[in-house]
Amino acid sequence: MTITQTHLVTRSTRLLIIGSGPAGYTAAVYGARAALEPVLIQGLQPGGQLMITTDVENWPGDTHVLGPDLMARMEAQARALGVDLVADMVSCVDLSQRPFRVELDGGQLFLADSLVVATGANARWLGLPDEERLRGKGVSACATCDGFFFRGKEVVVVGGGNSAVEEALFLTNFAAHVTLVHRREALRADKTNQARLFANARVSVVWNAVVERLEATADDMALAAVHLRDLVSGERRRLPAEGLFVAIGHDPATALFRGQLEMDAEGYILTRPDSTATSVPGVFAAGDVRDRHFRQAVTSAGMGCMAALEAERFLAGHVSDAPLGVAA
Repeated sequence: MTITQTHLVTRSTRLLIIGSGPAGYTAAVYGARAALEPVLIQGLQPGGQLMITTDVENWPGDTHVLGPDLMARMEAQARALGVDLVADMVSCVDLSQRPFRVELDGGQLFLADSLVVATGANARWLGLPDEERLRGKGVSACATCDGFFFRGKEVVVVGGGNSAVEEALFLTNFAAHVTLVHRREALRADKTNQARLFANARVSVVWNAVVERLEATADDMALAAVHLRDLVSGERRRLPAEGLFVAIGHDPATALFRGQLEMDAEGYILTRPDSTATSVPGVFAAGDVRDRHFRQAVTSAGMGCMAALEAERFLAGHVSDAPLGVAA
């Protein structure tokens, strides 16, 4: 991929980090402590997915912390250590040579001797014909963002993992009733979350079913019902609902790196065993862009630490053949 530099403001850095979730901020902290003077591109949603999470109960050292508060603390720590935080979006990346070239929407071009990709993942949708049209009119992928607007209403959550169960439980703080729809006969969520869900009288579960279509109100301004199909019997039913929350997983935000980094069939970046090193020397991947199994803030942070330490070692061994700002 070729980037034209003539109209861009060019800057150089030893370590560039793309993404501002737990992986990105942790990489920045470790990079700063290694005197690499890292630059971190925060992206469209600084703080990542934890910005749309309310209660975090499994972050070490905190019995209870709000997701946005935790991310604000991470950002503040990075700033205190001198990390250069850039509030912009990456539009183009060229990994064909070092230094790597990263162009931002705002007109800056970064030349980076090493790169940490920590761009996270995006919510996956059902792909129904009226789904996009009804987003913001009852259809959402973020209960913590929109749950307040469904006080006293009937809502549906689709999914069977921890995210779906947590969203369903959160919505019981507002909704009159929550129906969890899952395409299988058992949940994938951990046992603690399942116990909480089954103990909550304001939640019911529809097993072996999928949402087949959405129904809008007569004025087409809001969701009125979801239509379900039983995967065992084939029976169809109409379930009145004013809210539909989709929690069926995420897709890694790796479009910028397709054709440049090795990925699996779903777009997750592949790394060496016990490492964050990618198929391109000097490029490291941390967090949800390479983790399809655990997807936890603490594992993302751990990978951010690994990425920064590996970047430091890489730079120490490549000072002579690729000095800062000079293509190898």
